[in-house]
Parts: sequence; C-alpha cells; structure tokens
Amino acid sequence: MSEKNNIDKKLSTIKNLLAKQNLVENLIHKQEMTRQDIVQSLVQKQNSSELEKLIKKLEIQEVARILEALLDQERIVVWNHVESDRRDDVLLEVSDDIRMDLVSDETPNKEQITVIRVFDLFKGRLRQIPIYSRKDLEKAKPIWVDLVTPEIEQLEWAREIFGAHIPNPNELTDLETSARFYIEDNGEIHLHSNFLLDTTKESKNVTVAFVLKDKILFTVRNEELPVFRLQRLRARAEAGYVSQAKDVLLDLYAADIEYSANALEDVYSRLEKVGKQVVKSYMTNSQAATILSDIAIEEDLNGKIRRNVMDTRNALSFLMRSKLLSVSQHEDVKEILRDIDSLDGHTSFLFNKINFQMDATVGFLNVNQNIDLKRLTIISVVFMPVNIIAGIGGMSEFSMMTNGIPWQLAYGCFILVMIAIGLLTFVGLRTFENKR
Repeated sequence: MSEKNNIDKKLSTIKNLLAKQNLVENLIHKQEMTRQDIVQSLVQKQNSSELEKLIKKLEIQEVARILEALLDQERIVVWNHVESDRRDDVLLEVSDDIRMDLVSDETPNKEQITVIRVFDLFKGRLRQIPIYSRKDLEKAKPIWVDLVTPEIEQLEWAREIFGAHIPNPNELTDLETSARFYIEDNGEIHLHSNFLLDTTKESKNVTVAFVLKDKILFTVRNEELPVFRLQRLRARAEAGYVSQAKDVLLDLYAADIEYSANALEDVYSRLEKVGKQVVKSYMTNSQAATILSDIAIEEDLNGKIRRNVMDTRNALSFLMRSKLLSVSQHEDVKEILRDIDSLDGHTSFLFNKINFQMDATVGFLNVNQNIDLKRLTIISVVFMPVNIIAGIGGMSEFSMMTNGIPWQLAYGCFILVMIAIGLLTFVGLRTFENKR
C-alpha cells in the first residue's frame, strides 16, 4: 500500500509539472512573438530539467506504472525524457498497447543504424547474443539474424558461416512478384516486403529482405524500423511468444499490420481536426492553402499504408500457397489477412474522406475568387460613367461651355458631379443585388 502511495505521489508531481508547462505555454502564445520565443525556450528548459531529474530518480517499474497512468500526449512528453539506455527495460514493463504506441512514436536512433543482431531461444524467450567478431557469429546457434545497413564484411560473414544467399539491402528494388517471393533450389525462402516507417519528419515504406534457411530467419534492411524493435521486446517479455524462425517472420508481419493500423488512427484524428476547419462558413486563402497541404500529407501516408498492407497480403498468400506453414501458423496467417481486409476498408473510406475535404477546400478557394472578381466588376461598373464624364471634362467643348465661369468653380462642380454619379451607380448596384 505504501509503495502504491509513493507512486501516486510521484505521478501527481509529474502531472503538476506537465500542467504547469501547458499553462505557461498558453500564456506565452498571447505574448508578442519575440518575447514569446525567449520565454518559451526558458520555460521548456526549466521544465525539461525538472522532469529529467525526477525521472532519473525513479525505478524502472515506477516509470512504467507512471507511463501507463498518463494520457497519450503527457505520456509522450515523459517518454522523451527517459534516458535512452533505460528505455528497453521500461518497455518490457509496460502493457503491450502502450509499448506499441511508444515504439511507434519513437524516431530511430542514429547511433544504432549499422548493426548486426543475432538472437537465439533461451527458456522460451528471444535472447540477443552480442556479436563483436566473426568468431562470435560462428559460435552462435541463432533462429534470427537481423542485419541493419550491414557492411560488406558483415554480409560475407553471414553468407559464409550459414551458407545463405543474403542480398545486399541496396539492391532490393524488384517490383515483380516473382522476383520478390520465391524459393530457391536449395530450399531457401526469399521474400522482399515493404514495412511502414511513420515518423514526425517523414513517412515511407522501407523494403526488407527475408531469407529462411535451415530454421534460421535472416532479415536485411537499410533502416531501423519500430516494428522490429517491438517484435524483439515482445519476444523478450513473453515466454513462448516464438518457438521457431517462421514464428518470428509471421509476428513481424502481424506487428507491421498493427503498426499500420495505429498510423491509420493518427490519420483519422488529424483529418478530423482538418474537417472542423473545412465545415466553417468562411476560410481565407492562406488557411485553405495550409489545409490543402495537410490533406495532401495525409493522402500520401494513406497511400503508403495501402501499398504496405497489399504487399504484406501478397507475402502471406505466397507462404500459404507454398504450404510451408504448420496448422497453427496457417491460422495465424488467416487472422492477419482478416486484419488486412479490415484495413483495406478503412483506407478506402479515408480516400473518400480526403477527396471530400479537398473538394470542399477548393470550393472555398473558388468562392473567395468569385468574391474578388465580383468586387473588381463592381469597381469597373462604378467608375465607367465617371470615366465617361471625366473624358467629357477633358474636351475643349467643356472649356468653351464654361468660358464665363471661373475655372475653380467649373471644375469643382464637375468633380462633385463625378462623385455623385459614382455614388448613385454604386447605390443602384447594391439595391439591385439586394433585390436579387
């Protein structure tokens, strides 16, 4: 009971810090921009420092419980202040849903881009074997070898030690199905599949090569992916999660579909915000341009998700047709395919929603353009009789007609007549428009 009270107290402290940060940020936005930038920078540094000090003092289990108790946005803020060397341990303690959210929102660490990871099974869990040299790799008895941006030397190690034809990740450009999913004469299974990478900076599909040989799964890619990290964490946290290389392969595909589903949920939420702006009665051209840009980004991501799940369906269908799976694995594949069918419906709906919002936004631009044209038309109509009279005033006949009148009075009255005619024309147009 005292332990729970202790966690509740620390959770309350963190929530107070986050609330203070939100309050100050709201006040800052009301200030002038030059002052706003300075104050915001100081406040963020102060809050970040306090959060980091507090989180460093917490145990791994305490950090996990606090993350589970926070709201989504608060959780991300706190997670960004957790030290990188403690993150994997924290992820092992949180629930699977929260683990998925945290890994999905995380940008791959540049320091971990070039690696070779080797895993074996130990007490029903995946265990990573440290690899520092070729001898370490020769001693290993893995079920999964994961190569991220491998050097030529590392590729040669794996090829020579395990006798597998492992492709270079820079050459994974084949689009034909027959070139991406095939079985070699020696029994090696090759699959080249797209996996989604959705970060705050960019969204794209990353090609991953899978090679199954002698009950070992080899994965090769050029970028770190959240799906792979999630799979490693799950297999470490749950005993019996995987029992062979094919389980790892299927779980990676399942995690990719789950990751794509999360990305679709984010698209839904962002389009909902855009939709609130679209249904307003008025929108400026600059607002419409911003909305069109946001919609285009979501359309691009939705297209990448659709292509990604279609590619996964092709890979799973190939595995089923090849009769390489056990009965339980066959059922797992059917479950993944059902999830893919569900995502297909969502991507189709989002395409329609995106088209509607884009048409509505373009409609606002057309309305604004028509208003501008109408104003120009009114101005031209108002000044047309004025221009005619002004032309008459510039003729020599007008000078002859006003020969006996002082020119100041003559031209003063002439200008007043011009103004009166312009006003009468404008009032007449307004009256006619109101009657319509």
